[in-house]
Amino acid sequence: MQPNPPPLLGESPAFHAVLAHVSRVAPLERPLLVIGERGTGKELVAARLHYLSRRWDRPFVKVNCAALTESLLDSELFGHEAGAFTGAIRRQIGRVEQADGGTLFLDEIATASPAVQEKLLRAVEYGEIERVGGRTQTVDVRVIGATNADLPALAETGRFRADLLDRLAFDVVTLPPLRARREDIPVLAEHFALGMVRELERSLFPGFTPRALEQLLDHGWPGNVRELRNAVERSVAASDPEGPVEEILLDPFASAWRPAAPAAAVPSPVAEEATPVAAGDFQEQVRRFESGLLETALERNRFNQRQTAEALGLGYHQLRGLLKKHGLIGKPD
Repeated sequence: MQPNPPPLLGESPAFHAVLAHVSRVAPLERPLLVIGERGTGKELVAARLHYLSRRWDRPFVKVNCAALTESLLDSELFGHEAGAFTGAIRRQIGRVEQADGGTLFLDEIATASPAVQEKLLRAVEYGEIERVGGRTQTVDVRVIGATNADLPALAETGRFRADLLDRLAFDVVTLPPLRARREDIPVLAEHFALGMVRELERSLFPGFTPRALEQLLDHGWPGNVRELRNAVERSVAASDPEGPVEEILLDPFASAWRPAAPAAAVPSPVAEEATPVAAGDFQEQVRRFESGLLETALERNRFNQRQTAEALGLGYHQLRGLLKKHGLIGKPD
């Protein structure tokens, strides 16, 4: 019996378009790319591609290319024979070989070195691999690569093999960011909240207040679904078990005692290339420089004037005077 693919939740048109795309290309015995920002669910989509294919009952093997150095990634993917190098006391079967008959998911594929890319190309093109110190072997593996990088741009600059890109890009599934599927935010938020309620062994989930829902919908979610899940679970854990979630805790670092960011390094005027100063223009350039320095320091210290004064080595009232002088006193504090 075929297992159910991993759940992907959503109701938006953009999300349903992705599901339709996945269903169409999953049965095809071709390599694929899954492209999307961090936290958009690339691994879940790759798993769905596998479980909707004819390989559903064969291995689904995952490798994070960014988590390993070049030599370790090479050994992890292609394996080695005992005695192939110092420390190789036993044979290691590589992940490509482990995925024989199934699917190999290569996350962060853009970080793979040129040497590893060359071996991957041979595996994709000819179905051939070599363990270090071993002989050439034949494997039957469907490769799905994932990245948040612009692979065509990397190929144009020589940082990704164009021939490997050609082979992998039989089709490309591009995932929309969460900000492009806002209708799905309440659905996903409730799903994550219910999961957290079960984990906390609470009897029920009273929901979100209108204010909390407004926070969820107004946030930009640069970390996409992963960030949403963390924020919802954090907020549920901190909420009153008997009442609805009243506030979404978006920033776990938010605190009155959060250490201030280091002050921006100010480039030395002497080190910069001298530029001619027009007559009567000196004071204006000094004013602009001073104003820019103040604005940068304010932003780095989240417009906290006391922290900004400390970062600049000024007294609080000195800073206030300078802010008034440059018309910056109205900036948010």
